[in-house]
Amino acid sequence: MNHKYTADVLVVGGGTGGTAAAIQAARRGAKTILVSEFVWLGGMLTSAGVSAPDGNELEAFQTGLWGAFLQELRQRQPGGLDNSWVSFFSYDPRVGAEIFADWAKELPNLQWISGKTPLEVLRQGDCITGVRFADFTVTAKIILDGTELGDLLALGEVPCRWGWELQSEWGEPSAPIVPNALTARYPVQSPTWVVVMQDFGESIAPEILPAPHYDPSLFTGAWSDYGAEKFLNYGRSPDGRFMINWPICGNDYGKKADRLIESEIARREFEQECFWHSQNFAHFIQTQLGRRYGLATGVFPSVSPAFALHPYYRESRRLEGLITVCEQDILPLAGGNVAAKFDDAVAVGNYANDHHYPGVKFSLQPKSIRWGGRWTGTPFTIPYRCLIPKSTDGLLVCEKNISVSHIANGATRLQPVVMGIGQAAGMAAALCCELECQPRDLPVRKLQTALLTDERSPAVIVPLFNVTTNHPEWLNWQIHYLENPEAYPTSGNCPALLVNQYDYSNLDCFIGIFNRLDQQDYRFSIINPTEFSHITWQIVTLRSHIDKQLQVLPQQQKLTVWGNLNSSGHWLLVEYIDEVSN
Repeated sequence: MNHKYTADVLVVGGGTGGTAAAIQAARRGAKTILVSEFVWLGGMLTSAGVSAPDGNELEAFQTGLWGAFLQELRQRQPGGLDNSWVSFFSYDPRVGAEIFADWAKELPNLQWISGKTPLEVLRQGDCITGVRFADFTVTAKIILDGTELGDLLALGEVPCRWGWELQSEWGEPSAPIVPNALTARYPVQSPTWVVVMQDFGESIAPEILPAPHYDPSLFTGAWSDYGAEKFLNYGRSPDGRFMINWPICGNDYGKKADRLIESEIARREFEQECFWHSQNFAHFIQTQLGRRYGLATGVFPSVSPAFALHPYYRESRRLEGLITVCEQDILPLAGGNVAAKFDDAVAVGNYANDHHYPGVKFSLQPKSIRWGGRWTGTPFTIPYRCLIPKSTDGLLVCEKNISVSHIANGATRLQPVVMGIGQAAGMAAALCCELECQPRDLPVRKLQTALLTDERSPAVIVPLFNVTTNHPEWLNWQIHYLENPEAYPTSGNCPALLVNQYDYSNLDCFIGIFNRLDQQDYRFSIINPTEFSHITWQIVTLRSHIDKQLQVLPQQQKLTVWGNLNSSGHWLLVEYIDEVSN
């Protein structure tokens, strides 16, 4: 029997973007149905196991549902979040899944159905009207594709892209001029099947057996430039476990990735090989580093609980939208620290452009900047138009399937920006239902205002380093630059006065000597009695007013600072400079 459901908004896919979209649409008041393939919501952040997310780490960009997620993690995750060196936010994926499940369950107008995949897209002319699943069909006013690989785009025959574009397409400086061996070997960025390993403290870990096609030469030298300890600490979580998502002779897997969109059988074949490749890497790690290290227990709700529920897909089918985000749109303006801002911006990202092709170092135009004593990325914006199909109505996208080039996808695919995209898409869908209009006809200023003034999770739209959502002038400055785009500062700093409102009572206090090795490269030698007094630490911060203080401190300055030490990254994350003394 095929049940029939109706809704205002249908979100297909419970990944990072789909989950955010469904929650935002329902919070806005739309009757929403979310259909997910897996029993966990959150995708990259949870079921795909990448629980050390990259990007939008600066305090000013911790907004919207992304910021709310971080706040929940800080409250629920024992041991805090600053434990790895690849990210400032590492956590147990089970905690992340609990947060998303709780958010969904608290909304009476959100119906979540798990364990289902779409089979057919229903249309009336150029308008998508519903989706059929194995034993039910949902019709809705607005439908969102939040699938990991853009499956609704294919089922609905909505024009989309897959793979590389040449430099002649959009003039992207890092795009290949002609097809070459790299474009032929790796049509898209390589997925990774994340595995979580555990330090058992002694050589008692159960043996990790090799999977089919084990070839140790594929992994030789994986951590030779880092050392074993730093390699393991890359994705360290608070409980002594290690997220293994390693790009260098590691568990990235991209062999014949076109199979992902050829057929269901071909996709499953690829996924099985991807899983085996990760199992073989775990076996290699154990044989090289000893039986102290084994597979973690009880992490994921699957037959193999150390392995994520599905691969971490870095790229999917990509919509042909009203506009396409290209590499030039994410690169810094000349002499500036920000990219050019889209007038219809609805989300913000800042991560470096990062591409994964096993065994290949692919050079891209740099977009990294030094800020807060470390490298971060140039902030850029996501335009609303890249969520809207060129000619299809009733549909929005909200995942890595936005209208973006293969090159720019390396920066737009990261978890926080996808979460922002999902929040924007969910808000847009709800507004379309309220106004009884199609997504292409929705006034973008209404969408931007709704995101900025959302009662629970207001989201940044204009990237500014020096004002956070708790600043009394935050909303005024956001609206000012939306209304006066020519005034947007290339420095990323507006004229607002810095406001320091922070409770640092739960932080550790350190007294020491400050030194500057170079601009935005700071060191701190602890002199008060602690077990870390003999170590010199790199000073980093995510807070704008601390960044400003650090830039003007003199050499050999004695400081009292409040913050947290990260032994994996060998840094002191400074939240407050309490005293500057001679």
